[in-house]
Amino acid sequence: MSINSQTLFDTPTTATPPHLHNPYLPFITIPPSMVALSKPALQHLSKPTTFYVPLIDLSKRDPKTQLVKACEEFGFFKVINHGVPVEIISELESQAFKFFSLPLPDKEKAGPPDPFGYGSKKIGPNGDVGWVEYLLLTTNTESGYQKFKSIFGEAAERFRCVVNEYLIAVKKMACEILEMLADGLKIQQRNAFSKLLMDEESDSVFRVNHYPPCPESQESNGRSLIGFGEHTDPQIISVLRSNNTSGLQISLEDGNWISIPPDQTSFFINVGDSLQVMTNGRFKSVRHRVVANSSKSRLSMIYFGGPPLTEKIAPLASLMKGEDSLYREFTWFEYKKSFYKSRLADNRLGLFEKIAAS
Repeated sequence: MSINSQTLFDTPTTATPPHLHNPYLPFITIPPSMVALSKPALQHLSKPTTFYVPLIDLSKRDPKTQLVKACEEFGFFKVINHGVPVEIISELESQAFKFFSLPLPDKEKAGPPDPFGYGSKKIGPNGDVGWVEYLLLTTNTESGYQKFKSIFGEAAERFRCVVNEYLIAVKKMACEILEMLADGLKIQQRNAFSKLLMDEESDSVFRVNHYPPCPESQESNGRSLIGFGEHTDPQIISVLRSNNTSGLQISLEDGNWISIPPDQTSFFINVGDSLQVMTNGRFKSVRHRVVANSSKSRLSMIYFGGPPLTEKIAPLASLMKGEDSLYREFTWFEYKKSFYKSRLADNRLGLFEKIAAS
C-alpha cells in the first residue's frame, strides 16, 4: 500500500477524541502493514490502527500545552515551521551523502569511533550490530575534525562549517522547545532544562546515520532486518531529521511498533532518559528503532542535547509537590558510564530507579 506522508500528517481531523483537545494533532490512521506486533503476536490486525502523532507548529502562538501533552503521552512529536533554514539542511545532507558514497577504505580513515569518528554495523562496544554506517561527531566543532582532512582535503573546512551552522540552528530550536516545556510545567526557572544544553561544558553529540539499501531486508520469517536496534536516548532531548525514506518506528505502551511516515521538511523530537528523570516520570523517554529499507538509502541526522558530565540528574523539586522521587540522584557521567556498559535494548534507567519498600 502506498503511503503519502503529506496526506497522513497534514489532513485535518474531522473528529478529535476528547482526550486530545489539540488543533495541531492531525488525525492519522496507520494501516495494518505499518504496525509490527510485539512477540508473540496474539492478534491479527484486520482494522487500521488509529494513532495520533503530535504535530506542533512552532510558528503558532503558545504551543506549550500541546508540547507537554505530547511528552506525557508519547515522548515523541513532530515540529513544523521550525526556523532551521532549508539551505543548511540540504547542504549538510549533500555533504553527508558525498562522504558515505566514498570507497570503504577512505571512510575508514575517519574511524574507528573513539568515541567520535566513522563506524559501520557495530553499534557500541557490547555486541549490538545493525544495517548502518555512521559518523559520530562532537558538537564542539573546533575539535575532532582532523580525521576528515585526509579524506576531504580543503573541503573538510567547509564540512565543519556546514555542521556548525546546522547545529547552531537545531540547538536554538531544541532550547526553545525546552523552555516552552518548562513554561507548560509552570517551572519558575524557564531555562531549567535549556541551560544544560547552553552550558559550555554541555556533553552533546551529533550523529549522522546512513542506512544503505538492503535488497534482502525481509528475512525468511517475514520480519524486517534491523538497521538500528530498539533503544531510548539517554540525553535530555533528541532532534531528528531524515530524508524521505521510511524506517523509523516507535513503540507504543501496548508494545506495538508503529512506523512513522518520513517528512524531510520537518523534525522529530524524542524525550530522552534524563528529561524523564527530571520530570519524575511525567515525560516519557520514547523507545524507538530503525528498520532497513529494501530499495532506498535512508540518511538521518540527530542532535542529542546532553548536560555537562558533572551535572546532577534528579527530579526537579518544583515538580514533586509532595510526591516521592522515582529515581535516585546521579551525575550525567555516572549514567553515561552505565549505558556504555549496557546493550541497546536494556532498560538503562532501571538501575537508577528507587525500589519501593516492601
